[in-house]
Amino acid sequence: MLKKFGLIAMVVGLLIVMTGCNMEEPITKDSTGFWDSYLVYPLSWLIIYFADLFNNNFGLSIIVVTILIRIVLLPLMIKQTKSAKAMQAIQPEMQKLREKYSAKDQKTQQKLQQEMMGMFQEHGVNPLAGCLPLLVQMPILLAFYHAIMRTGEIGNQPFLWLELGTPDPIFLLPVVAAITTFIQQKMMMVQDNPQMRILLYVMPIMILVFALFFPAALTLYWVVGNLFMIAQTYFITGPNVGKQTDEKAIGKQTKAKTGGKKK
Repeated sequence: MLKKFGLIAMVVGLLIVMTGCNMEEPITKDSTGFWDSYLVYPLSWLIIYFADLFNNNFGLSIIVVTILIRIVLLPLMIKQTKSAKAMQAIQPEMQKLREKYSAKDQKTQQKLQQEMMGMFQEHGVNPLAGCLPLLVQMPILLAFYHAIMRTGEIGNQPFLWLELGTPDPIFLLPVVAAITTFIQQKMMMVQDNPQMRILLYVMPIMILVFALFFPAALTLYWVVGNLFMIAQTYFITGPNVGKQTDEKAIGKQTKAKTGGKKK
C-alpha cells in the first residue's frame, strides 16, 4: 500500500512538472500543445457551455461537468471497487500465508511473495488494479485546475457563499472535502493494518490542507466527486463490506480451531 502511495506521489510530481505552463495565460480555442488543446480547453469549454445553460451559474456548471467526468470514469471506478471487494474476500487466506512465512529472512519473504502472487492468479485478483483509476484521475484533476484558473469567465463568479476563483472564506468546503475523502477511503479500505490506517487519516488531512488554498471551484469538484464515489461504492458493495469480511474471517478461524465440529 505504501508503494502504491509512493507511485501516486511520483506521478503527481511528474504531471505538475509536465503541466507547468504559465497559469496567467488564458485558455482559448487557439491554445496550442497537447495538454491545452486536448485536456484543458475541452474542460474549459464544457464549463462555459453548461454555465450558459444555467443562466451564467458556474457553480452548477462545475457540478454537472464533475458528474459527467465521473460517469465517463465509471467503468474504471467500478473495476477499482470490485478489486477492493475481491481483495477483502481473500484476506483470511493472505493472513494464513503471512503466519506460515512469518520469518523475516530474504528467502522466506521471497517465498511469501511467490505464494501471494499464485493466490492472486488463482482468484483472478490484481493487487495493482486500484491504482489505474487514481492515475487516470490525476491528469483530469490537474487539467480541471488549469481550466478553472485560466478561464477568465469564472473569475469571481459567486455560488452560494463562495467565489469560485478564490478559496472558501469560511473553510466549510475544505472540511467537507476532507470528511468525504475519509468516508470514501474507509469504505474502500481492504484490511485493517497500521499502514492503511495511516493513509486513512493522511489523505483527508492532505486534501484539507490543499483545499484551504485551492480555488473553491476545484474543491467543489472534489466534494462532488467524493459524494459520487461514496454512492457508487455503497450500491456496488454495500455499507458493511469490511465488517462482513471481518466476521467471515473470525468465523473461519473459529471453525478451524474447533475442527468444524458442531456441538
